Amino acid sequence: MEQLNLLDYSFIVGYLLLTLVIGLWFSSRASENVGEFFLSGRQLPWWIAGTGMVATTFAADTPLAVAGFVAKNGIAGNWVWWTFVSGGMLTVFFFARLWRRAEILTDLEFIELRYSGPAARFLRGFKALYFGLFINAVIIGWVNLAMYKIIRIMVPELNPELTIVALVLLTTFYSGLSGLWGVSITDAVQFVIAMAGCIILAVLAVQSPAVVNAGGLTKALPAWMFDFFPTFSSKGSSITGAVALPFISFAAMAFVQWWSSWYPGAEPGGGGYIAQRMMSAKNEKHSLLATLWFTVAHYCLRPWPWIIVGLVSLVMFPDLPMNQKEDGFVYVMKAVLPPGLKGLLIAAFLAAYMSTLSTHLNWGTSYLINDFYKRFIKTDANSDHYVNAAKITTFLTAAFALYITFFVLDTITGAWEFIIQCGAGTGFVLILRWFWWRLNAWSEITSMVAPFAVFTWIKFFTAITFPFSIFIIVAVTIIATLIVTYLTAPTETAQLETFYRTTRVGGVLWKKISKNLPEVESDTGFVMLFVDWALGIIMIYTILFGTGKLIFGDTLQAALYLGAGLIAGTLIFADLNRRGWNNLN
Repeated sequence: MEQLNLLDYSFIVGYLLLTLVIGLWFSSRASENVGEFFLSGRQLPWWIAGTGMVATTFAADTPLAVAGFVAKNGIAGNWVWWTFVSGGMLTVFFFARLWRRAEILTDLEFIELRYSGPAARFLRGFKALYFGLFINAVIIGWVNLAMYKIIRIMVPELNPELTIVALVLLTTFYSGLSGLWGVSITDAVQFVIAMAGCIILAVLAVQSPAVVNAGGLTKALPAWMFDFFPTFSSKGSSITGAVALPFISFAAMAFVQWWSSWYPGAEPGGGGYIAQRMMSAKNEKHSLLATLWFTVAHYCLRPWPWIIVGLVSLVMFPDLPMNQKEDGFVYVMKAVLPPGLKGLLIAAFLAAYMSTLSTHLNWGTSYLINDFYKRFIKTDANSDHYVNAAKITTFLTAAFALYITFFVLDTITGAWEFIIQCGAGTGFVLILRWFWWRLNAWSEITSMVAPFAVFTWIKFFTAITFPFSIFIIVAVTIIATLIVTYLTAPTETAQLETFYRTTRVGGVLWKKISKNLPEVESDTGFVMLFVDWALGIIMIYTILFGTGKLIFGDTLQAALYLGAGLIAGTLIFADLNRRGWNNLN
């Protein structure tokens, strides 16, 4: 490979300087108080908040992972993550307004708004350390590993370890200075750069001599690889080694995982940095629209360039071992990009990488400061003290994540499967804690401990593998959670009444509490919310598949899919207008 030229480096350096300037620009605003540092003063418009969510989930590892799914199981392999649409739409219509309405700084603060007693205090402090430091470091670590792989292949003249350290330090510097304002604005810029780069790559990839000489992608690869839906068969390709998505994998994702498993960016009921962006929105209307825009962009706009490059990688590099199929994305970049555009694509991946890194640093720090340090260690300091503590903690979190990257993690896939399985079943509580008064802090603690116990048993004492393990872990976790719920005392009535007054959540499972609060005007119209949820799922899938059909030249089916998506979207907005946007205050 030719080394990068001056134009390549100009793109890369220009992008890094732009990011630094944005961080410095918002540094004084972020230093005003912790509300500005962690929630942008609750003033983000929906399109900035929503784009920030998309940019964060568009990490350096994401295009590689999607290309890997396609290379192993065809386009239908993406059902591994497409099934999260149902959970995403649940967040849009049932939780986005509630998170904004709660007026809390982090989603962990919700714990002591909803529960009472020592168990609630323990749960909040434990989750602050567990998610804010340890799980956050694992997530940052696998993102670092993906960027490490890109640098090693695309820019072999650079030392990948030192480059990762330098990028982490730069990102930590601007995110530590500018807080969520700087992170959110850079996210929007980074998303545009990253998407533009991936689209350019996809266009050049399908025009490469290897694909053109083979008669195009549809001629070069088996027809079943272009199916959008799983075939549940044993079809395989002797050319590429790919096989059709197994039914059990699809079933685990489609029927269980989307509502039961905690996963960053797809938490059941919202949570994590998704909740952070919802709580930073101007009002409930902007919170709902931000989450809706995120869901549309996340599933309908982002994946097709990655899918196309994944298919091209099978034509250009059919002999890549199965455990290196993800690397095909980077090898395509190396093969088809001319000088200049190499720098643009590297800048695009830097944008994807740094947007994820900056958000995770800010989000993790919010837990460590608001939900641990301020809650349990230093409870009476002034605002300047907590902002300065947040800046220091951002650097310490980044240092710990670097340690995890280089000395703990082995593979991206292994970390992903570990988090999915150890969060299986937790979603049952994360969703119902809003709508059922009887759940208490011990319920949520059980839903976190039980998956670890079952996962450990499966890992060391059985031959059961992922995704079969999901069914067992979820079933045992839910049973254990319900048993503990009824064996322990409910949350104090006064705490439940405070929660109900604050969120006005409504619903039949709150009747025991709401009957004593006739003055509270709670939410109604749950039936129509379920209708909007179903329409939202239809809208996402039809736009997703319609776009794919359009790309592959099937204009009739594209028109049918896209028309159905337009109708579903129109019905959703008609219902929201009928119920009155003014109620989303």
